[in-house]
Amino acid sequence: MMDIKFGIVGFGFMGTVHLQMLTAMEGARVTAVCDIDPEPLANVPAGISTCTDARELFRDDNVDVALIAANNDQHKHLVIEAARAGKHVLCEKPAALSVADLDEMEKACKEAGVTFTVHQQRRFDVDYRTAKAVFDSQTLGKVYTIKSSLYGFNGNMHDWHIYPEQGGGMLYDWGVHLLDQLLWMIPGRITAVFADLRSVINKEVDDYFKILMRFESGIMAELELGTYYLSDKDDWFERHWFIGGNEGTMYGDGFEGCRGAIVRTTELLTSAPTGKRSMTAAGPTRSFGPPPPGRIVSEPVTPATTKHSDFFANYLRALRGEEEMLVTITQVRRVLKLMDAVRESARTGRSVDFE
Repeated sequence: MMDIKFGIVGFGFMGTVHLQMLTAMEGARVTAVCDIDPEPLANVPAGISTCTDARELFRDDNVDVALIAANNDQHKHLVIEAARAGKHVLCEKPAALSVADLDEMEKACKEAGVTFTVHQQRRFDVDYRTAKAVFDSQTLGKVYTIKSSLYGFNGNMHDWHIYPEQGGGMLYDWGVHLLDQLLWMIPGRITAVFADLRSVINKEVDDYFKILMRFESGIMAELELGTYYLSDKDDWFERHWFIGGNEGTMYGDGFEGCRGAIVRTTELLTSAPTGKRSMTAAGPTRSFGPPPPGRIVSEPVTPATTKHSDFFANYLRALRGEEEMLVTITQVRRVLKLMDAVRESARTGRSVDFE
């Protein structure tokens, strides 16, 4: 079986990650690396050709796939040029800064007869796949709410992510991943979107958002991210999941794994007038007091065993015609349209009808 040969365009942080991951993959080989800055190219291992002009890499007969890892605003022209040169195209997210740009990119790839997909490797995050497995199992009954959150303390963006004209900001950075996760988890149309999008620390790009999405199934999905969302809890700065159903709930925390549980009650509160009251510091209550011993039971969730290299494993098999590509351009377009709705809602302060 011949190796599939990759040429990486853009040798910053993600370009370096791609080189390391593909080097360890059976059936894949990096044969060329390009960056407009010659300095990082000094770190490319021997035996891999380097250049500072992407067109040179696209002309290289020793490259099957152009992996675009340049800044967001460069994706469109690089994808189109790679396709016209006859290379299969794998692009970093977000693939484009607008739906119109994505349509042009897809058209160029179709006309050239090459494949086109996007690196949404966070579909293989352990915390996400753990939560998705619980959702798919229907063990929580009829799910009514799903919350996904991510908080940080550093505040400021980094590198080119501080420039809006280059596609900076957190909605384009992490938002495109987190939205893709929710849309890949929850079936059905989204009927309404309400969002808040802010620049808390950064002057020109967004660093906080809260997004509410109502699905036709009745599920309300909530997504919140903040780069300056401070806490003194050790586990605060991690991914957090909550799924609520009428037969139990699931929570999960963690980046590397997923520490969490499925929680149920052994008895529901009845509406009988003699229901026992609890006295709290806020006054008497029957619905929100502390549960009696044995009322709440839980079982730990089983963490998924996925890893980011699973994305490339699928990609390699798909190029060989052994299975379908995991990430379709139709799915990518839907996320971009949703991001447009998020911006419109944040700008107007109103809910936006969607799909």
